[in-house]
Amino acid sequence: MAASSAVRVGLAVLLLGTGAVACSKGDTEESPKMTPAAAVAKAAKNVEDITSLSYRMTGRTPEEGRVKADAKMRLKPDVAMSMKITALDQGTDGTAEIRLVDKAMFIGGGAAAAAEMDGKSWIKFDLSAMGAAGGESLGAAGQADKNPAQESTFLTGSKDVKEVGTETVDGVKTTHYKGTVTLDQFRDSLKNETKATRETREKSLEQYEKLGIEKFTMDLWVGEDELTKQFRMRGAADKGPLDMTITFDDFNKPVSVVAPAAKDVVDLAEMLKGA
Repeated sequence: MAASSAVRVGLAVLLLGTGAVACSKGDTEESPKMTPAAAVAKAAKNVEDITSLSYRMTGRTPEEGRVKADAKMRLKPDVAMSMKITALDQGTDGTAEIRLVDKAMFIGGGAAAAAEMDGKSWIKFDLSAMGAAGGESLGAAGQADKNPAQESTFLTGSKDVKEVGTETVDGVKTTHYKGTVTLDQFRDSLKNETKATRETREKSLEQYEKLGIEKFTMDLWVGEDELTKQFRMRGAADKGPLDMTITFDDFNKPVSVVAPAAKDVVDLAEMLKGA
């Protein structure tokens, strides 16, 4: 069913494509003698200051193949998100939109979904109700309200991070850092972090462990204003390669997300009752 394709693509990209990162400018000027490892750690330290971001994503997921997406997300004071995604290898059924508003997630499949759902093009997931009923079985839906900045911090666990050079990304002059890191190395690097930071970053590991990824090659492009402009992560999963690149457009600007009109929405809970 077209509706099923849209939901599958939406959940897959939601799970794997939220590796966005924005690092707020520090209080002091970065020393020109700062080591690559220290520079990466400095960027990661500011992740918790993010209030909102927008980004573009391109790459390949283990199961859905080539994907692209545009997204915007508000993290504070509450979570809201809008993402338009396309699985390039799935034709017309591979396009979907995700919105997260007031603890409910909506996945829209456009005309293809409407043709399968009596004219309704959106499916609603009540995350609060699903969490109470399903717990860990939420899977990708349970990642909907996760801070998407956490994957960028993986590079802090690298033992071989190095500075590649300076590059211009979307007109922004950046310093390019690169390294490899295993999930165990990243977890070990969290020992000196606060409990809250450690728990948040460890949660980001879970989805990759389930995919069977043990090691990442990572690239980070950081601008002169100490904002990460671009980020890439590559790894071998049980079902194929993961290779995602995220390019950031705006940070800490107002983000507004509106739920779809009720007449266009099918509630998943009601759908399952009917089935």
